[in-house]
Amino acid sequence: MAEATKYIVFKLNNQSFGVDVKQVISIERLQEITEVPRTSEFIKGVTELRGETTPVIDLKERLMLADTEITNNTRILVVSIQAMQIGLIVDAATEVKDIEDNQIQAAPKLIAGVHETFLKGVAKIDNHLLILLDLEQIVNLSETNELQEAVMEEN
Repeated sequence: MAEATKYIVFKLNNQSFGVDVKQVISIERLQEITEVPRTSEFIKGVTELRGETTPVIDLKERLMLADTEITNNTRILVVSIQAMQIGLIVDAATEVKDIEDNQIQAAPKLIAGVHETFLKGVAKIDNHLLILLDLEQIVNLSETNELQEAVMEEN
């Protein structure tokens, strides 16, 4: 039997994306974000999450999809990337899915406007495509340093 991994499923522009549940710390309602000057466009600022000053990234902007329209469904996925707690703004967090390794295919060069660099693969679930993100690629080393500086500036 194939090995199954749990993925948190969330929406960006009505497209379903997934990240490995092991990297997700929590899912929070959007709250006030303090802007930090001189940071990349997609870094929205910092907020206090679970007692920790946490940098927040607009995932749609990071993936160059669009600006996020804030609604009642907007959530912050609190994730661990390179041993750092980071908040990712998503349109909605919808469910947890078990995906077997044999359901995952290699990512095409570009899917739903997202470049393959950010992708772990795609899975077809219930006749829908689920795009699996590689969180380690969402934030690279220089951006990790920028996020750490943003947190230091706020503290």
